[in-house]
Amino acid sequence: MVIRDSETEAEEQSDRRFLAFIDTLMPVLTHPAQEDSLRAYCTGLCLENGRKSMEPIAANLAPKRTQAAHEALQNFITDAPWSADALLDSVREYTLPHMIAQAPIQAWIIDDTGMPKKGKHSVGVAHQYCGQLGKQANCQVAVTLSVANEDASLPIAYRLYLPKEWADDQERRKRAGVPDDIMFATKQNIALEQIHTARVAGVPNGVVLADAGYGNDSAFRDRLTALDIPYAVGVSNDMTAWPPGITPLPPKKWNGRGRRPTNLRRNTRRKPLSVKKIAMSLPADSYQTVKWREGTSKELSSRFAAVRVRAAQKETKKQRSEEWLIIEWPENEKEPTKYILSTLPDSIDLAELVRIAHLRWRIERDFQELKDELGLNHFEGRKWRGFHHHAALCIATYGFLVAERSRFSPSGYCSVSLPELSANHRSCQSSDHHGTPQSRILTLAETAPGISNRQTLGAVSVLQAPEPTRNKRSSKRTIAETQ
Repeated sequence: MVIRDSETEAEEQSDRRFLAFIDTLMPVLTHPAQEDSLRAYCTGLCLENGRKSMEPIAANLAPKRTQAAHEALQNFITDAPWSADALLDSVREYTLPHMIAQAPIQAWIIDDTGMPKKGKHSVGVAHQYCGQLGKQANCQVAVTLSVANEDASLPIAYRLYLPKEWADDQERRKRAGVPDDIMFATKQNIALEQIHTARVAGVPNGVVLADAGYGNDSAFRDRLTALDIPYAVGVSNDMTAWPPGITPLPPKKWNGRGRRPTNLRRNTRRKPLSVKKIAMSLPADSYQTVKWREGTSKELSSRFAAVRVRAAQKETKKQRSEEWLIIEWPENEKEPTKYILSTLPDSIDLAELVRIAHLRWRIERDFQELKDELGLNHFEGRKWRGFHHHAALCIATYGFLVAERSRFSPSGYCSVSLPELSANHRSCQSSDHHGTPQSRILTLAETAPGISNRQTLGAVSVLQAPEPTRNKRSSKRTIAETQ
């Protein structure tokens, strides 16, 4: 009689869910022959060792026929005409109910993520700011929209930013396969398009969070307000605003000749100030210590103040509505370090303002895991379609992880890997303070036909090995035969 412990049974259940999840993605494909490649690629993204680009994935999954496997994956990622956006929609529909079961969606997080690149031929690559490096560098940049609550977050939209020199260069566009309908668009306009698409799709509303790259753009903020979407967005310290109780001067009195004056006025004594000057002028007791969440080793807290101001951008004829200026000034710093403008209700308290604004940290963690664990930045192709296909499959695999965490962790966040483990024992296994399993090791042997045995593959992150696929249309084909 074989005795099965509860952990083994839980792993097998998770394996079945993984296979069922992959099946939910199949309707976006354009041909049955692509199904094995989809399974294989998602499996390869889970592999713990090596890069997560097409050739290393093929070598890991099919070491005895690497070339044929690589050609199959190359065709699936670079050339097959399935929709990356449709696949992300399927991932969202699968993952969101698991997230919402723990807590309602509270935030829509706008961000862009950079991937350093050498050369100049990969689609969209240019010398531009790269967040991963924290400086200007040769890189690709993708604009993303994520949904988040206190327990989890998930990217639901992902689009490459195409610099103007790329958008206007027909020869480069053709070589990289940029679709004809993709024109130059600012990152802010790409983000607004993603928000519009999410609203049309019925994604639960959230407060829009973004850094100063978006928050400094008054047109971006105005568009959110026109859509009746509240925001809490970063702004730079030199952005100007009218301090509490101070407003522009009214238009000049009309003297009866010419057009009636309509522009609001300023003078040397009555003018807006930079948000830094406003922050520095506040009384010391305006700043309070606020704790916003539990960190890995301690509670996270800092000093904050919030005042009602009116932004001074583009207000020639009408003064802007009041909104919150949230200021973070850590106790050991000589001056404030962060400034946030927010249209959250004037009745909200400081602690809630801070808590919502700091939900933006989740996107940084998401993309750290997507890059470090699932190879988001490992794509080596040059074309528009391949770039988005690879990213969509990385996010799909991550979406499954998010759903699994939501099953086991109703009160906290679990990273994909545990840095304190040694290199020989790195895994996705973790537990919360009650000892509940949250994510586990995947030792995949036969997720897709043609994959090598477990001894060859070794440890793989995410799940325990699924049983061989029993899909009627593809169970008899090897990965090499799907090209």
